[in-house]
Amino acid sequence: MFRKALTAAFSVALMVTSASAAARDYVSIVGSSTVYPFATVVAEQFGKISRFKTPKVESTGSGGGLKLFCAGIGIEHPDIANASRRIKRSEQDKCAKNGINEIIEIKVGYDGIVLANARTTERFELTRKDIFLALAKQVPGKDGKLIDNPYKTWREVNADLPNTKIEVLGPPPTSGTRDAFVELAMEGGAKKFADLKALRQAKGRAVKPLMAKLGIPASAFNKKGKKVFKAVAHAIREDGAYIEAGENDNLIIQKLMANPKAIGIFGYSFLDQNADKVQGAIVDGERPTFENIADGAYPVSRALFFYVKKAHVGKVPGIKAYLTEFTADKAWGDEGYLTDKGLIPMPAAERAQFADDARSLQPMDTL
Repeated sequence: MFRKALTAAFSVALMVTSASAAARDYVSIVGSSTVYPFATVVAEQFGKISRFKTPKVESTGSGGGLKLFCAGIGIEHPDIANASRRIKRSEQDKCAKNGINEIIEIKVGYDGIVLANARTTERFELTRKDIFLALAKQVPGKDGKLIDNPYKTWREVNADLPNTKIEVLGPPPTSGTRDAFVELAMEGGAKKFADLKALRQAKGRAVKPLMAKLGIPASAFNKKGKKVFKAVAHAIREDGAYIEAGENDNLIIQKLMANPKAIGIFGYSFLDQNADKVQGAIVDGERPTFENIADGAYPVSRALFFYVKKAHVGKVPGIKAYLTEFTADKAWGDEGYLTDKGLIPMPAAERAQFADDARSLQPMDTL
């Protein structure tokens, strides 16, 4: 009797859970903390002017969001994933493995990655070489061989910089901001060293002597030079100079206020929204301004995206209408409401192309 009652109770609970899942009547969005404020503004506007419910937007980081997105088809999985980098081939493969074969890619606009500190202190003027030397796990020593990063202060990195402890609050490995930072800033700095730059370009027999010159273990000699270069350039030190501050960029702002000697890494939009509190470092002679990011002068800039599961369109109400709202000029155009949040708009022709992809639900090609 007890077993029958337990079985019946379980069946009822399962039916309730299934019914609840089947009744999801809002768009589910996960992903990048950088795209989060833009998606949230669009979602709120969409909820006000449409007949659909306001989408639920969660900040999970680009990598974490795409992991959830690619886990499967069905209303227990997100409909849209925001990303502050382009989806990776490995993520596309995971999606395909789980039956997600049609993904719509929408480029949102552009953003710069800033290194900022409190306005109560002096503005930093850095080069990408300075950034690499300050944050890389290994750097070239006096003899050119790679050594564990010995630098404790910014002045040890560059005599023109302040004599303050290197303390950088930045995103975790799951963040698209982290991915873009190591690619644009760290790689850019590593290429300032002739042997590392040569290693990146080396092929065949030229690779082994360069690795030996850099003191790279013989166990890596069978790898491609470009792959080893990326491993060196992307490896961030783990001795406390770089502090993983999570996906909440607002929390980094708060910590910079509490510790004016520290530097924080986040997207331009957060700098723009907190310009009364923090200032962006000059990088390679360029300030992180709207204009410099838009025309590509600021060297640490990247594109922003979101990805839509086509199989969910028509199954979850509001997805197509949300795409229409996001890709309207009133939202992401030159004078759109997202520019007030710090979004750098794409050129008109590029916006038109992605808006057309959104209207036609055109799936992206395999990378």
